[in-house]
Amino acid sequence: MSKIVIVEDDCYLREELEHTFLKEGYETAGISSFEEPEKEILRQEPDLIVLDVNLPGKSGFELCKWLKSRVSVPILILTARDALTDELYALGLGADDFLTKPCHPKRLAARAERLLKTYRKVKNLVRAGDVMMDADTCRVIWGKKSMALPETEGKILRLLMERYPAVVGKQEIVEALWGNGAYVDENILQVNMTRLRKNLDGIGLKRMVKTVRGSGYCLEVTEL
Repeated sequence: MSKIVIVEDDCYLREELEHTFLKEGYETAGISSFEEPEKEILRQEPDLIVLDVNLPGKSGFELCKWLKSRVSVPILILTARDALTDELYALGLGADDFLTKPCHPKRLAARAERLLKTYRKVKNLVRAGDVMMDADTCRVIWGKKSMALPETEGKILRLLMERYPAVVGKQEIVEALWGNGAYVDENILQVNMTRLRKNLDGIGLKRMVKTVRGSGYCLEVTEL
């Protein structure tokens, strides 16, 4: 079941939108706290984000730009602002669709389903900043350079990219790759990280994987 996250500060409209998508068979979640909405959105692991523009704190435009540089998730802008300049600006930031309020529920649901179908075809393309990876082949792409990673290293990088820019704990990585880790040599992760960095050096990304002492690992992506 696809999950739609609704970023809307009007509680009544947010509940109405959630009800609309629930009736269409989607799982929904509404963002009601806007102190750090980026973290809350990513925590929900959405398949589609429905995003208002006029929000407290960061605007929907800012959130759209931030999210599009980190995750491969469709964003549908739903706003009362109907100026062509707003629509063009949102699309320029990476928004996948733009609708104005009020919007007929069936039209909204149809647009959402179209975006979800489109992204299902490229679901395994993971992105962190300007770095992309095809999760099926573990091929990393950065600008005009690319390389295929061994399976284990590819799984590690995919996890870090999916959680970018957050820190991923060592134990979490071990469990994701080798189960509960009870019978895994404690040095195996370090060995694989060393190999990952060495391979990434081949396309100029050796320093992308950072060690956070006492915590785990994260990515620091160099812009093209």
